[in-house]
Amino acid sequence: MAIDQPALLTDASRGLTSEEVAQRVAAGQTNTVSTKTSRTTGEIIRANVFTRINAIYGVLFVLILSTGYFIDGLFGGLIIVNSAVGIIQELRAKRTLERLAIVGQAKPTVRRDGQSAEIAPEDVVLGDLVELGPGDKIVVDGPALTADALEVDESLLTGESDPVVKQPGDKVLSGSFVVAGSGTYRADIIGDESYAAKLAAEASKFTLVKSELRQGIDKILKFITYLLIPAGALTIYNQLAGDQAWPDALRGMVAALVPMVPEGLVLMTSVALAVGVIRLGKRQCLVQELPAIEGLARVDVVCADKTGTLTENAMRLSEVREITPGHPVDGALAALAAADPRPNASLQAIAEAYRTDPGWRVSTTMPFSSARKWSGASFGGDGDWVLGAADVLLPEGEHRAEAEKIGSRGLRVLLLGRAERAVDAAEGPGEIEPVALVVLEQKVRPDAKDTLDFFAHQDVAVKVISGDNAISVGAVAGTLDLPGADKPVDARKLPEDAEKLADTVEDRAVFGRVTPLQKRAMVGALQSKGHTVAMTGDGVNDVLALKDADIGVAMGAGSPATRAVAQIVLLDDKFATLPHVVAEGRRVIGNIERVSNLFLTKTVYSVLLALMVGIAQVPFPFLPRHITITAWFTIGLPAFVLSLAPNNERARTGFVGRVMRMAVPAGLVIATATFVSYLLVYKGSGQSELDKIQAGTTALITLITIALWVLGIVARPYRWWKILLIGGMVVLTLALFLIPFTQKFFALDPSVSAYTLSAFACAGVGIVLVEIAWWAGRHLVKRQEA
Repeated sequence: MAIDQPALLTDASRGLTSEEVAQRVAAGQTNTVSTKTSRTTGEIIRANVFTRINAIYGVLFVLILSTGYFIDGLFGGLIIVNSAVGIIQELRAKRTLERLAIVGQAKPTVRRDGQSAEIAPEDVVLGDLVELGPGDKIVVDGPALTADALEVDESLLTGESDPVVKQPGDKVLSGSFVVAGSGTYRADIIGDESYAAKLAAEASKFTLVKSELRQGIDKILKFITYLLIPAGALTIYNQLAGDQAWPDALRGMVAALVPMVPEGLVLMTSVALAVGVIRLGKRQCLVQELPAIEGLARVDVVCADKTGTLTENAMRLSEVREITPGHPVDGALAALAAADPRPNASLQAIAEAYRTDPGWRVSTTMPFSSARKWSGASFGGDGDWVLGAADVLLPEGEHRAEAEKIGSRGLRVLLLGRAERAVDAAEGPGEIEPVALVVLEQKVRPDAKDTLDFFAHQDVAVKVISGDNAISVGAVAGTLDLPGADKPVDARKLPEDAEKLADTVEDRAVFGRVTPLQKRAMVGALQSKGHTVAMTGDGVNDVLALKDADIGVAMGAGSPATRAVAQIVLLDDKFATLPHVVAEGRRVIGNIERVSNLFLTKTVYSVLLALMVGIAQVPFPFLPRHITITAWFTIGLPAFVLSLAPNNERARTGFVGRVMRMAVPAGLVIATATFVSYLLVYKGSGQSELDKIQAGTTALITLITIALWVLGIVARPYRWWKILLIGGMVVLTLALFLIPFTQKFFALDPSVSAYTLSAFACAGVGIVLVEIAWWAGRHLVKRQEA
């Protein structure tokens, strides 16, 4: 929405009046963007009810009802359960995300009636006067009205990493952010017409998780579909073309087809991810992109900024050591602190110590930049002053050695210097006369050491990458017992060659004096070595690295720009939350892999058993109700518990290969053992109804026994609750076969001892073969990883 010409006369000093704001709101001239990042409630319900699996089950359910054997339609309950669980969990995750997104959103500062206030982005109206400072995200488009050394990074829009200097009248675009300086601009283009909104029109639409896990499951389901076609066709022909009665043939066909569909696999994946979002939300962790949960499970390197991550953002002035006597040190420090409208943490600490403004008149300023490592201001007759990193501004010599000695204790050391020229001079401020060393204390976060210890225990390497002095950073990391802290690297000496840079970054742990572009290059260097990298940060200098990292983690109190590009935002600003985030990712991915083994084993043995029965031209041994109870006790209930259990194993690539190495051999063994067990007691086409029930019972005992053993394998390593879970499934299964009511209800007859013994004999052979396949698969995986 473009602004009307009369509004161009807005007073830049006061902004809009309350009446003008009300008029624009009434006219609908607000920054409302129609794109959404999550599905509506109606879309969630439709997506979970009208699924391919529910459609297949619905058709088979209707077929069973047509036979009059309503008990065999128990599997129809899965339609309701699958839909209800999926809807409930996704709605809970949606509410959690929306609540946290409101807390973590970037809030622009607007000036109205001469007063400045933070408001929600959607409350910006046409013609609003928006203030800008370092780290601010630009939320709408418009011309700059004032600009004090204003530098804007438009790399997220254009791909160009160099900041753009803005002058009054220049256009600023939504989606960019301020890296240095300050200023104001007018909201001329808002809502769907803004630059960022147009770019996000497609990218912001809801999409299902695109990840290795999702792609792997899709690949498996596609493979299963190819198997279902011949197996299903053969089953239908075999059951309907034989001499069975029509209702019996339909029941056999449905019983063969139902277990071929891995009905719970997609559901369990969605539930596990949704529960992960909810659990993290309770820890004030906003997951802005769902694949981030999986990505964190695969992380093996965490790059952490020092300030705001290992140390608290706030600092305290420790001391000021004069180098050159005769200069107004106190006045210069107080004037520099007062001259910056948006002071960083260092200037805030100085401002706390020097509250009295000396009244020096500011002629020009140069805001702090992570690339320059200094800021400054010119005060006319009171001189041109700079304040910045001592080891950057000082030449080699006594004073620099003194600064490094102080920094080795973990303190931040700045140099107050008097410049030869104005700080904004085209040729630079010229020679800097050192005046004083300003020493600041940084408080290490009390939970930082426990967090680093967790990562060390989990074989996750931690790299501390900071813009501060390397020796100072190493000293802070040393107090936390970080391995390699005694060998900090000054980033100004890093090799430019990409391969050498990658070797250095991989071998060392602590880096100081790192520029924003170097942070980005270091993340890329680690990725080139095959690492999955998470980058944490809170400042505008971290944005480029956060954007390029596999997982970007921003602090909630950090700059709006960092929160905008990060996949995960720690709203409580606690670095100690990160281990919980990593653990949640590992729990989700590890457990999905576990339950995938169960569901796919069932699909494999169901398809193979249907093919064997079809080729042998014998009736299918089971009724649909048999398939239902098998799914309950060997897969459904255990899988639900296992999918939500603790799991700290780091996720690895090759999900499909590992799952199939377990599912295919186990499914083949179960199908073969069950079929052999069935043939041993099958009495031919002339068998009685009792003979049919006894043969089916024998085959079912073999199938369930081996399937429970597979459950036991998947549940390894054992914990008390896993033993209780498996024991409970065994007890419930025994009850089905031994209690007269359930025998009659589920059409079971284990009364013939010889049949039961043969069933257990076949199951015993199958268990041995499954164990051999499992051990062989583990050995193969270890060899491949070695």
